[in-house]
Amino acid sequence: MIPSSFPPSEEIARLTARMLLEIKAVHFNAKEPFILASGLPSPTYIDCRKPNSYPRIRSALMDFMTVTVMRNAGFEAFDNIAGGETAGISFAALVAERMALPMTYVRKKPKGYGRGARIEGDMTEGQRVLLVEDLTTDGGSKLSFVDAIRETGATCAHTAVIFYYDIFPETEKTLGDHGVTLHHLCTWWDVLAEAKAQNTFDAETLDGVEAFLNDPRAWQDANKKG
Repeated sequence: MIPSSFPPSEEIARLTARMLLEIKAVHFNAKEPFILASGLPSPTYIDCRKPNSYPRIRSALMDFMTVTVMRNAGFEAFDNIAGGETAGISFAALVAERMALPMTYVRKKPKGYGRGARIEGDMTEGQRVLLVEDLTTDGGSKLSFVDAIRETGATCAHTAVIFYYDIFPETEKTLGDHGVTLHHLCTWWDVLAEAKAQNTFDAETLDGVEAFLNDPRAWQDANKKG
């Protein structure tokens, strides 16, 4: 069912941050940083797949994503909702259900047998497709999904995520240069503000996280091992 209530974007951001903290999807550790897929250290880590296991939070977040996209892009702006493999698949299905639209998903690479398809489900030429994912850091991983969608003859000018890092200045330019607008529910800044308000972490940890968010590249250079 299409949500009928439209909280202000600031309230959506605060509540999303609160929910992610409540289910312990947010991890802060400045003393023993996490190692990201890039091999670089980070005092922050977020697991945006975790809401799938919490039905009330999952439902609220998908309501938030649906109303955010409709408010920002238009109520009749899309013909198909596509999830990026793997984290985006479940969220795309839930958004598609709310918007009464077909759902597809995009593989990271061709499966290597059969049709060698990257698009699973029916996506047709001329359809306006919304790409749904769990999060974005620098926006780079979205481009391959967008290109796969466009190869079908469909268009893809929008992507929606639960969480956007919002600490790398090139992200929105990278997407914008590719003709894609980013829609998100909350950022690290929203999570940090809510963590401070709730005293979720000690002051030293929060100070370390804030230093990272203000200059992530310098923080990573200073905390590289070896």
